[in-house]
Amino acid sequence: MTLKLTVPNMACSACANNITNAVKAVDANATIQADPETKFVSVETQASEATIKDALAAAGYPVA
Repeated sequence: MTLKLTVPNMACSACANNITNAVKAVDANATIQADPETKFVSVETQASEATIKDALAAAGYPVA
């Protein structure tokens, strides 16, 4: 499943790395593309959308 998410708090490449790590913590096989300029995150994952959103919120990057 591919999720298209908007993460307003993502400001830089370090934020994108933190987001990637947060998703990988719940799905090690996930494919993540995070773009700080557009604030969009694309996640290809087997985990549920709620699980991914919870992981991002816990990392300090709540989904809009």
